[in-house]
Amino acid sequence: MKPDEIKQILMKKISLNDVIVTCDFNHFKIIAISDIFKNMNNVKRQQIIYFPLIDYIKNNIIHSVSIKTYTIEEWNNNHKFK
Repeated sequence: MKPDEIKQILMKKISLNDVIVTCDFNHFKIIAISDIFKNMNNVKRQQIIYFPLIDYIKNNIIHSVSIKTYTIEEWNNNHKFK
């Protein structure tokens, strides 16, 4: 599976402002940005991202994934590339 495919799945299934997906070998790194994460703890945020990918993970199409989530404000204040 390619990073663009994961991005398309997430953008289609979740109301995200942006998602960045990178891959090193079979390890995917996902950064998801949306205000849907406001007032959620980290576990709930990650569950939202895992849910549309769970079948790919169970079937070993996605072998390893790390997820970071941000509200728009969190991203703009701390992580936006300038």
